[in-house]
Amino acid sequence: MDRQHDLFHYKEGLGKLEKSMPELVEHYNKFTESCFAKGQLSQKQKQLIALGISTYAQDEYCIIYHTKGCLEQGCSKEEIFEVIGVSTAIGGGVAMSQGVTLVQQCIEQFNEQIH
Repeated sequence: MDRQHDLFHYKEGLGKLEKSMPELVEHYNKFTESCFAKGQLSQKQKQLIALGISTYAQDEYCIIYHTKGCLEQGCSKEEIFEVIGVSTAIGGGVAMSQGVTLVQQCIEQFNEQIH
């Protein structure tokens, strides 16, 4: 499966929403940019947290988006798998299933594009 294509669909949908509700999307984008800005936690740490929450919530678009974000921030496969382990400790088998399928697919695909 082409996970980059999934990200394109997400961004395409966001673009359509922006045409209808530009202020909402502008405020949302500013808010999330602020949340992911370097602070006491690094951007790498914030991406790992977001991936863990996304995996727990079973939000496939966010899992794809934040797996790519983790890799872009220099996370190793081992760091990502450790986050999946913690998410699984809280979320059980449904979180594990996302980690052993979708996250691994994303790592393989996005690592090729990033490196």
